[in-house]
Amino acid sequence: MNIDKLREELASDEGCKYEVYLDHLGLPTFGIGHLITKDDPEYGKDVGSVVEQSRVQSAFNLDITVTLEDCQRLYKDFNDLPEEVQLIIANMMFNLGRPRYSKFRKHIQAVMDGNWQESANQMRDSRWYRQVTNRAERLCKRMEEVEV
Repeated sequence: MNIDKLREELASDEGCKYEVYLDHLGLPTFGIGHLITKDDPEYGKDVGSVVEQSRVQSAFNLDITVTLEDCQRLYKDFNDLPEEVQLIIANMMFNLGRPRYSKFRKHIQAVMDGNWQESANQMRDSRWYRQVTNRAERLCKRMEEVEV
């Protein structure tokens, strides 16, 4: 998979803020969609607290590594899937995290079956789709266009 393309897509979809902010679910976040956890030095800092560029890049790099590891954990043949499908799954995994993405059982099965249309249908039939509709619809359309 073209990691640079994934990085560009995620940066575009997530945006980049060099401060602590609340995401669409009201959770403290910074940088390129990095959800702050108790292990982060930013944990407990006020919304608006500045985060250095080097920290944003470091967190983004780690988040991409974790995302790809999660994709490979969930899909044993992840690297054999069409690149476009890999990019779509990685985008969703980055946005949702593995615990939430793992609940997309029918979508996951459709991917494993190579049924891209059904995969897109299942993506649309979700709370995630209603929360991030523009992003989700772009990903659905891309999934539908994958060559069979």
